[in-house]
Amino acid sequence: MSDTIYALSSAPGRAGVAVVRVSGPAAAAVFRGFCGALPEPRKASLRSLTGPDGAVIDQALVLWFPGPASFTGEDVVEFHVHGGRAIVGKLLDAIGMIGGTRPAEPGAFTRRAVESGKLDLLQAEALIDLVDAETDAQRRQALGQYGGGLSSLYEGWRVALLRALAWAEAEIDFSDEELPVDLRRRTSEQVSDTINEIDRHLLDSRRGELVRDGIYLTVIGPPNAGKSSLVNALARRDVAIVAETAGTTRDIIEVRLDIGGYEVIVADTAGLREAADAVESEGVRRALARAAQSDLVVLLLDASSTDPRAGLPPDARADLIVWNKIDLPSPAIRVGLKLSLRTGEGIDKLLGEIGKIVTTRLQPANESPVLTRARHRHALTEAVEALRRSLEAEAPELFAEELRLAVRAIGRITGRVDVEDLLDVVFRDFCIGK
Repeated sequence: MSDTIYALSSAPGRAGVAVVRVSGPAAAAVFRGFCGALPEPRKASLRSLTGPDGAVIDQALVLWFPGPASFTGEDVVEFHVHGGRAIVGKLLDAIGMIGGTRPAEPGAFTRRAVESGKLDLLQAEALIDLVDAETDAQRRQALGQYGGGLSSLYEGWRVALLRALAWAEAEIDFSDEELPVDLRRRTSEQVSDTINEIDRHLLDSRRGELVRDGIYLTVIGPPNAGKSSLVNALARRDVAIVAETAGTTRDIIEVRLDIGGYEVIVADTAGLREAADAVESEGVRRALARAAQSDLVVLLLDASSTDPRAGLPPDARADLIVWNKIDLPSPAIRVGLKLSLRTGEGIDKLLGEIGKIVTTRLQPANESPVLTRARHRHALTEAVEALRRSLEAEAPELFAEELRLAVRAIGRITGRVDVEDLLDVVFRDFCIGK
C-alpha cells in the first residue's frame, strides 16, 4: 500500500453531490495541491479546488481523515463536489497528474481497510451487501453482519478451538510431565460442544442466503391460465407479453419484487402441455426445471375450465394453488386461493399469502446471526468434519492436526488466516470507489 489510490465513491452519473475519495501516503499532498493548508481532522470545510493549471475546478466541502483513524487506516481525503460529469472528470484527471497516485480498482478502499485491520472479511462482505440491499430484510441482515455479530460468533469458536489445540499440543510436547489426568477428556468435551454449536448454526434452512440473494418463486400452469397476467399484476407493470394465443410464453421471464420486506424473484414460464413444436417443448422443459429448483411454486389454474389440469404432469410441484377467472362460470368448487386477474379481485389476498409464506421461511427463529454466503457454509462444514475426525483419532498428533485444520477453516471466514488467497474472491463483486 505504498501508492495512493483515488476514485469516485458515490454513484456515477449526474447528481447533486459527488464524493471523490483519496487514500494513501500522498493524500495530504493531494489535498494541499488543491486546497492549501489541511483543515481540522474530521470536520467539513468549504474550499475552492484549484487545478494544476491554476483554474478553479469547483467549490467543495472537503474532509481530512489522518490515519490510522480513517476507513482504510491510511491518510484519507474526501472531496464533496457538485455532481456534474465535467466537474468530476476534471477533478479525477487533476488528481491523476500528481505523482504517486493511481485510479482505484473495484473494492480497493475496503481491501485496504481489511489489510490494515479496520475490518475483517465478514464485515467487508457485509459492506457490499449494504450497498446492494434492495429490501428492508437485506438491509437489516447486512447491518447486523457489518456490526460484527457474525464475526463475534465465529471468533468465539476459533478461540475455543485454539484453547483445545493448546491442550492437545501440551499432551504431545509435555508427555513426560505431570499433566491433568483428564486433559484429553476436557479437550474432547470442548470439541463436542463446538461441533453441536456449529451444527445448529448450519441447520438454518439457508435463511441468510435466501434473504441476501432473494427467494425464487415460479408460476406454472397450463396455457392461457393467466400466468403472464399474474406476473404483470404482481409487478404492477407489463413485464410479460399477454395474448389469447396459447403458447405465447416460450422462455422464462423474471421480475424482482419486494414482498413483505423480502426480495422475491418471480418467474413466468411456458404453459405446461404436450408441446406443438421443438421450441415450445424446450420452454416446457425449462419451466419444469425452474419449478424443481425454486424455493416456492405457485400453480395457476383456470377455474372456468372443465379439465383445468389437462396436460399437467401428474407430479407437478405446487406449494400454493391459485384459481384464476373466478368471474366466469365455474364447473366445480375449487380448493385454493381464488382470484380474477381481469377484475383484480383476490390479488391483494394472494400477495398477502405469498408474503406470509416468505416471512415464515426467512424470518429467523431467534436473534442469532445467520449464514449469508456459501463460502461460510463450506468452511464451517470443513471445520465440523475435521472436528469429528479429531474425536476418532487415537494418536495425540492426529488429534492435534485435525484441530489445527478446523481452526484454519474457521479462520478463513473472517480472514484470520490465508488472507491473500481470499481477497480476490471477496472483493471481485465490489464496485470502484468502495
